Amino acid sequence: MRRYATSASRGRDESSPRYWGWRVVAASFLVELFIFGFGLYGQAVYVAELRRLHGWPTAVIATASTLSLLLGNLLAPFTSDALLWMGPRRLVLLGIFTLAASTTLLAFTTTVWQLYVALALMAIGWAGMGTVVIATILRSWFDRRAGLAISLAFNGATCGGIIVSPALVVLVAEVGFTRAMLTMTFLMVAILVPVVMAIISLPTTGSSVLPVKDSSLQAETEPPIPSRRMLLRTLGFWTITAPFAIALLAQIGFIVNQIAMLEPTVGRPLAGFAVAVTTTMAVIGRLCLGLIVDHLDPRLAATASLASQAAALFAISLSTDRMTLIVACAIYGFSIGNLITLPPLIIQREFDHATFSSVLGLSTAFGGIVSALGPSLVGFMREVTGGYATALMFCVALKLVAATIVLMRPQSARRPSTRVRS
Repeated sequence: MRRYATSASRGRDESSPRYWGWRVVAASFLVELFIFGFGLYGQAVYVAELRRLHGWPTAVIATASTLSLLLGNLLAPFTSDALLWMGPRRLVLLGIFTLAASTTLLAFTTTVWQLYVALALMAIGWAGMGTVVIATILRSWFDRRAGLAISLAFNGATCGGIIVSPALVVLVAEVGFTRAMLTMTFLMVAILVPVVMAIISLPTTGSSVLPVKDSSLQAETEPPIPSRRMLLRTLGFWTITAPFAIALLAQIGFIVNQIAMLEPTVGRPLAGFAVAVTTTMAVIGRLCLGLIVDHLDPRLAATASLASQAAALFAISLSTDRMTLIVACAIYGFSIGNLITLPPLIIQREFDHATFSSVLGLSTAFGGIVSALGPSLVGFMREVTGGYATALMFCVALKLVAATIVLMRPQSARRPSTRVRS
């Protein structure tokens, strides 16, 4: 039986800049930058360019993107099994090469079936490079400073929208879609492969960078192994999964419709500026939270974040003042990244180490599927009511419900468990 050895068990100083875990954080930042840059923020580029090049209906391309994201979330619960089977380095490398195959196929796509195959491959890239894998790797290296480590690494996700997607847009204008995709794909492989080969690993009790093989303690010291079905009947699991799922539903619905919401009041240029402010504050917010979250109760931090977002959305729904709207977007953006950072930190404190990736994988899968409905739900409410006011108030209600549920703390601080069976 394989077990992950924690950083604490090795007596490492997590506060030291020389601690190897911080190099893993830097490598993880780059991994998240590219998977989110290509896999999430790049979707807008693919929709626009493939529609322009081939005349395909937007609905056909957008459906492929939606199915890709849903497939990636459906694979998330099996991350723990993949990590045990392949190890972290091989799994991340598989994700990189699968993502590279996806973007290369996109570059040469001429038929709809090729588009669907390419985006299906991208879903496998998500499984190997996404937040569940990275959070599990970092959780193995960090205990006391896990909040800061995860916050820093997950900032790569936001930077993917600041760096990779705009770079694709610029390159497409200069050299065309095919060459732009191939250039960025080559750059990704050239950067990530040597970095992952040299740095990504799990800590062990010896010099090996692979998971520890230790069956001697399993029978004597470890309690019974819960199945995924058992986890689904655990109150602690749902008080983490449900609030963040419905909060992300509202969040993604708002982000996708943000320009359309603000443009009638402030105009397109200022609406675009508001989006930039929101994104910038997401980076700042995640960094600020990372510096202090290891000293906070993450459930209380989540409630504060959700309440602040509810207040910001309420202000946006009522105000027509430009400055008020920009400030409200900044306040909302401050907590955007934290809704991805906080669930792993709550799971870390309330579930045993060996159960971490299984719980996070299940939670991420449910959250991803639910949140994928956000854009269409907000858009539908806008069409029915003729404006975004009702949709914004609905999002406010979702945030407040989520803030209430996340406070429903289970009685036990940690749940004794080991690796979860399939």
